[in-house]
Amino acid sequence: MIEKMRFLSITGPKEDIDRVIEQYISKYDIQLENALFELKNVRDLHPYIDSNPHKETYLLSEEIKHNFKDTKISNVLDLSVAEAAATVNTLYNDIKKLQDKKTEIEAKKAEYMDRLSKVEQFIGLNYDLSTVLHFNFIKYRFGRINREYYDKLCAYMVNDIDSLFYKCQEVDDYIWGVYFVPESVRKKVDAIYSSLHFERFFIPDGYTGTPREASNALKEKIAKCDSDIETISSEIVSTLNNKKTEFLTANKRLKIFTDNFEIRRLAACTKESQKVFYILCGWMKEADALSLSKSMEDDDCAFCILENDHSNLLSPPPTKLKNNALFRPFEMFVRMYGLPDYKELDPTVLIGITYSLLFGFMFADVGQGAVVMFLGLFLAHFKKSDLGAVLARCGIFSIIFGFLFGSVFGFEDIIDPLWLRPAKAMTSLPILGNLNSVFVVSILLGMGIILFTMCLNIVNKIRFRKTGEALFDPNGIAGIVFYGSCAILIILVMTGNNLPASWIFIILFVLPLLLMLFKEPLMHILFPKKKNTGEKTKAVMFIVQGIFELFEVLLGYFSNTLSFVRVGAFAISHAVMMEVVLMLSGYESGSPNWLVVILGNIFVCCLEGLIVGIQVLRLDYYELFSRFYKGSGKEFIPYGKSED
Repeated sequence: MIEKMRFLSITGPKEDIDRVIEQYISKYDIQLENALFELKNVRDLHPYIDSNPHKETYLLSEEIKHNFKDTKISNVLDLSVAEAAATVNTLYNDIKKLQDKKTEIEAKKAEYMDRLSKVEQFIGLNYDLSTVLHFNFIKYRFGRINREYYDKLCAYMVNDIDSLFYKCQEVDDYIWGVYFVPESVRKKVDAIYSSLHFERFFIPDGYTGTPREASNALKEKIAKCDSDIETISSEIVSTLNNKKTEFLTANKRLKIFTDNFEIRRLAACTKESQKVFYILCGWMKEADALSLSKSMEDDDCAFCILENDHSNLLSPPPTKLKNNALFRPFEMFVRMYGLPDYKELDPTVLIGITYSLLFGFMFADVGQGAVVMFLGLFLAHFKKSDLGAVLARCGIFSIIFGFLFGSVFGFEDIIDPLWLRPAKAMTSLPILGNLNSVFVVSILLGMGIILFTMCLNIVNKIRFRKTGEALFDPNGIAGIVFYGSCAILIILVMTGNNLPASWIFIILFVLPLLLMLFKEPLMHILFPKKKNTGEKTKAVMFIVQGIFELFEVLLGYFSNTLSFVRVGAFAISHAVMMEVVLMLSGYESGSPNWLVVILGNIFVCCLEGLIVGIQVLRLDYYELFSRFYKGSGKEFIPYGKSED
């Protein structure tokens, strides 16, 4: 079903809009429309131009809110918007001061860490760094060299007394150290070390003592920074916790104010007797609209007007589906195809019944159906999944048809079928001979569903005041008469009954075809509209085009009916696939391999369940929906719902 909607307009003094939004509008689901667009025939309307004075403060509050793991509060304080803004700004400033101090200490720590990383590799040098870094006649080079080249370096050192390499420590495949060289031979020695892939590291000035002493001093400073950072972090947490209730209340208050303020974008303003009035308009459920109108009856500053005639409105009524818990999960499929127009029939119940029925017919097994049902119940209960709820309902129908076909996990000797065995039941028909019974049933079921959807199409056409299409459309009354007559004729032939007289044949078959062929001129005669100034189609071309279109319609009737053969085909294939599983397990020999039985059931359940689910949805969309349903509705999107 579709909720009945009412269009309403609310007006009052411009300065009173915040009170009305908070006192009335925020308590209901309402889809607001642009008042300037809806009331464009009203003179002297202009947009409501205003800026939110607390928007930046609200954004600050959202930024601070991320610091709280739990944002639920039991005691909500009574704060005005101004008080809420002041609370947020005060807390933000307090936190910012602490955060700035923390950032400053973190920068110092990063500097100490960088200096430590540069000196700790040279801890083995037992000499004051400040002295080394200020040598005047001896040059120094800190760095590392690969162990392989270090041996070659040592060989050079024996013959070259102008360089001294001081080894500090070994790390992985590298030797860390420093070499000293007189200024006079610096270039020559640097070239030798460079050829041996010596990687130089630059040590900045500012260290005191040996590398080990400098490293220990830096570690103490880093530890002090960590302690200070932890202290400030605790202060931040403490400050936030002390102000938690007050802040979260302020955040909530600012959010409500900001959301309500955005309504101004959809409002219009008009001036009357030197006073400016706002106008808000939108759609509500009829029950809510009546409740809102009644609550505003005694309000001296605001007025609510309900519109009874929707034909005068520019925006069409939005669609809000309303179905009971049994069929509500199937709204998922309706939304995938497209929501119904406000005047259209809601197909949720139809797809709920047909989807479950056809799925059960095609996937008939008591055991596997129970598995599907319990899986669906699990997903629906714990994951709140609509698909899980659909599976649960389909599983129930699979169990029902499992009893009708006598199948339990593929075993057909556990229970007797209440109806027939899909792979073995045959029906003798005139002309066709022996035909599997499930094929006959699936064709008859398909014909019944097609005829029913044609009836729904007539109802939809009448709702949209398209009487001509309801009468002469291939899915209208003419189509029902022709297709229904074909169905009756086939049943009479196959059951060996007498055929109707020739004049009945002409009325039931030829007349509907003529009505469909001459649909356009008949509609023009019976329901005249404005003259078409475009090019007129010649009679001969009209007849030729009409005959081809009629042939396409007849072909469509035939192909759509045959599409339901797949329902019987899957019912048979399910039974055959399970026979193969049991044969592979050695069930016929009396000593089955139960692992093969279990794995086979899992494979068939997953594979065929998925394919059947897709095929049934295809039947619903292409064979049912295409006959009566457009799915061109606009979803009801409320501005918001008040929080309890």
